[in-house]
Amino acid sequence: MPVHLWPPLSFLVVFALHAVLPGRWVSGYVTDAEGRPLRYRLNGLVVFFATVGLWALACRSGLLSWDAFWVHRVELAASACVSGLVFTLAIVMGAPRVAGWGIVKELFLGRRENPRILGGRIDAKMYLYLVGATVLALNLYSSVAHQFIAHPNDPSPGLVVSTALFSFFLVEYLFFEEVHLYTYDFFAERVGFKLGWGCLVFYPYFYPIGAFTTADEANPHRSIALYAISVVLFFCGWMLSRGANLQKYWFKRDPERVAFGRIRPETIDGRILVSGFWGLSRHVNYLGEILMAVGITLALGRPESLWPWLYPLYYVALLLPRQADDDRRCAAKYGDTWERYKKRVPWRIVPYLY
Repeated sequence: MPVHLWPPLSFLVVFALHAVLPGRWVSGYVTDAEGRPLRYRLNGLVVFFATVGLWALACRSGLLSWDAFWVHRVELAASACVSGLVFTLAIVMGAPRVAGWGIVKELFLGRRENPRILGGRIDAKMYLYLVGATVLALNLYSSVAHQFIAHPNDPSPGLVVSTALFSFFLVEYLFFEEVHLYTYDFFAERVGFKLGWGCLVFYPYFYPIGAFTTADEANPHRSIALYAISVVLFFCGWMLSRGANLQKYWFKRDPERVAFGRIRPETIDGRILVSGFWGLSRHVNYLGEILMAVGITLALGRPESLWPWLYPLYYVALLLPRQADDDRRCAAKYGDTWERYKKRVPWRIVPYLY
């Protein structure tokens, strides 16, 4: 099969598995026109492992070389880019116009808020995040395979550690799928180029830039202390990000719940949490995501290499504007309650610094 067909085939395989494999139905935070919570069918973790299993089976049987996704990464990214553009045009141009928006803004941000098909069995946002995470994993594992093929006698432990952390990040995200139904992306964003192209192209082909650019290099023989520091940074970030998101999720589901058996839900006007993680900064989960990205990059064992650092820098570039936009949305939604929260928790992302 021609290489340029691999990305659309991968997207179709994930779509088919997502549609046919068993899943559980849950209610989300977003509501429909009648005020009822949207129902989502979740099976991301099953689809993820099934797809990785099919990839491993294809490699083991000789249909595909273990490092094929790394070898052809440029051609695959270009093909995925075309698929992302086609997806954007298809999902945007067939939807009603957004009042006050120009065509460029509509293409970039999208027109539909929660596109779904098959009676809600497939939700576009859930599918996009799932396919992005799955193809990203295949790119990472193919890069590790190439490292072992290129340097069989002395492979770099850094690429293995970094990929292990990234795998934890992806599996953990899919394990907590239901929690993410209460995050910014689901209640604030539409589906257009930003989300569609971002998940089909940017997510799976930019996030692994560290693995892509170091898979062919020899073992740098770094101190074990560097790898230990990277792991500690990653899990500190994970605790901040996951802890904050879980606390908010539990609060929205049950305002009286004591988070983690220790954090009581102290609020302003019963609407905004000011205890626990949300008393540290207004977007402490963003700090966690940045720290995880730094840990993944540092784990490669090549802190002097510039290309891998584009990944955590992207998080900074993404989350700083998002924080400002979220502040504007919350100010409009909560009014004076939000202003009191800002006085109580003055730090935007980094406690005592920013």
